[in-house]
Amino acid sequence: MTATDPALVEGYTRWRRFAAIFGLSAAATAVTLAVVANGAIAAGFTVSGQQFKVSADELVATGFVQYGTVDARVEPGGDNQVPEPVAVSAMRTATLKNLCQSVVTDLGDFGSVSLKIRAGTGGDPATARDMVVDMSQLDGNANFSNIEIGRDASTLDKGPTNDPAEQAQRRQGMFSQQADTVTITDLKQVAWATSAGQFNLRHLSLRLHWGKDECF
Repeated sequence: MTATDPALVEGYTRWRRFAAIFGLSAAATAVTLAVVANGAIAAGFTVSGQQFKVSADELVATGFVQYGTVDARVEPGGDNQVPEPVAVSAMRTATLKNLCQSVVTDLGDFGSVSLKIRAGTGGDPATARDMVVDMSQLDGNANFSNIEIGRDASTLDKGPTNDPAEQAQRRQGMFSQQADTVTITDLKQVAWATSAGQFNLRHLSLRLHWGKDECF
């Protein structure tokens, strides 16, 4: 096969375009997550315009609150902001066993590429402080302690206390619930955004794959 062979040129072009699209974002993500895994900096993770999936064998959280709000997101390929109703779960502390996070990006004619992150394996769970998740779907088996259902969202007092942006979303007269602790096993979650005052990812693994390779 020569350097001018069409198959070789096409393959080189596909890889070059893929690298241009994903190179900077993947490298930046890898560096950031590596630093976070060592506990050196606080972290906040958001995904704009794309939902991502999160799974864990077990989530144990303290200071748990949950309420509804509306996020604004930008449609892919446009500048229009679209209102997106979400259920917000916020917690003061959280531990997650066998954590998985995945997002799939459509590259049009080139197919799809999946970014998958794993952490909290081998008996060392991932840990988070002041974590806030804006989600559209949550499945699992939940056990709450001292739960209050139907509380006015503006009066919640068990969740994160040092996040003014999160507290500002709690609208007066809106339904909410809170609990001292919650344990969720077989967690499966579809989310728009996740942020945390600190997120420690032990045994971090980040991989890119052609096609769809999701957590569930």
